[in-house]
Amino acid sequence: MNARIFFFTLVAGLFLLGVFQTVQRHLAFDIPWMPGETRSVWNIDAKIEFEATGKPVLASLSTPNSQAGYTQISQNAASPGYGLSFLYEDNKPQAQWTIRQATGPQTLYYNIQLLVDSDSVDQPITKMPELFDTEYGAAGLAAGTDIIKDAFKTSADAFSFTREILKQLNTEQPNQSIRLVLASKSSKTNILIGLLNEAKIPTKKVGALALEDGRRRQHLQPLVEVFQEKNGKIESRLFDASSLQEVDRKDLLLWDQSGKALLELTGGVNSKVSFSMIQQDQPALAAILQKNDNEHLFNFSIHSLPIEDQSLFKGILMIPLGVLIVVMMRVLIGLKTSGTFMPVLIAMAFIQTSLITGIVGFVMLVAVGLFIRSYLSHLNLLLVSRISTVIIMVILLIALFGVLSYKLGLTEGLKITFFPMIILSWTIERMSVLWEEEGAKEVFKQGGGSLIVAVFAYFVMSNDVTRHLMFNFIGLQFVVMALVLLLGSYTGYRLLELRRFKPLVDKE
Repeated sequence: MNARIFFFTLVAGLFLLGVFQTVQRHLAFDIPWMPGETRSVWNIDAKIEFEATGKPVLASLSTPNSQAGYTQISQNAASPGYGLSFLYEDNKPQAQWTIRQATGPQTLYYNIQLLVDSDSVDQPITKMPELFDTEYGAAGLAAGTDIIKDAFKTSADAFSFTREILKQLNTEQPNQSIRLVLASKSSKTNILIGLLNEAKIPTKKVGALALEDGRRRQHLQPLVEVFQEKNGKIESRLFDASSLQEVDRKDLLLWDQSGKALLELTGGVNSKVSFSMIQQDQPALAAILQKNDNEHLFNFSIHSLPIEDQSLFKGILMIPLGVLIVVMMRVLIGLKTSGTFMPVLIAMAFIQTSLITGIVGFVMLVAVGLFIRSYLSHLNLLLVSRISTVIIMVILLIALFGVLSYKLGLTEGLKITFFPMIILSWTIERMSVLWEEEGAKEVFKQGGGSLIVAVFAYFVMSNDVTRHLMFNFIGLQFVVMALVLLLGSYTGYRLLELRRFKPLVDKE
């Protein structure tokens, strides 16, 4: 009784371990359940143009930081003759081009690919931006003070204060203070930042890019990020100086969060930066692998292996499924096969050759091999010599069929070379011995059973869904193992054995 409890505990443990690992891998790495799923990827180009003055050039472009909704999967730049570095200083990523001397019109390109990723979140804010003093004239300072006083009366925190300031700046009938402030040469965005800083509210200027498929020569939209501390946690919200509401971040990429200039340039004049973008749908697994490769999350998975080794494992990991089919057909159905797991190896050969070509080639090779083996049995040779001779004859037969197929223009026949010679030789030897001991009927029964099981295993092992699942979710190997162990404890009737009870049914 204790042994049975231990056995079923082991089976349940393996099954639950496999299911847990599979679900965890899907949730943690976002590996899709089904092949063919796609993910949206934004491919964005930044084009930098300026006039070089013949001096050393240093151009630093602010690049996107990690943010909610998007994960960077790659970045590169086209800069012939320039040195290029990707820097990350003070939590501000940037691409920097350098050259000792340049003259005339210059064009630099920066490209970034961003995966639309619902799991990506904004980096936590660790400190407030520094406040700075706005230089006003006497009249401007007085006007700004009046605006701040009016907004302070009708607000409760930094965000509501900002909305009150925006109401005044965007009113259709501005008062004298608003007209005086707006009359300055500063943009409305800079005016808003100046007023908020004057009110001791930390702010930062942000350059946002509206994402729209196929747009060209776009420019960043200036926004104001307002900060406040609440319950020991720093919060921030985005505002547009020309609007009364908070900014909806949907389809909006915060490109420049440096709080400084988008492009810092020395050795050049008349600079401008424009953006072009396109939205692409990539296979989900390819996009996710790019994402996770950057994050080093796949270092302990098959995906971290070289492509050649991955291709090898793609076939090997399907063998347990073939084994499960063999166990089911033998234990539950009662089919006899030539060898316990010979059908799995035959099915793997069918995957290489295609099903029809594989069946025809297998039957022809085994039939001719049995004829040759029947002759060798009269020579009273040792087993090793017989097997070795059969292997040589199988190789010659495969070569003969390959050449004959090529001469006849039957290119499918060339695939017969994928059959494993050793397996064919042992199959021929085993069937020959079986013929002598049990007769032709048993040979056809086991040979036919092997082919039937191999065909079933072929359909399961060559299915795109099962190949995707078994390769990407290693935990399913434990599930298959648990099912095989469970089938191994079956002691009931096989389906084909029920024929023995047919006379009893006929009597009734």
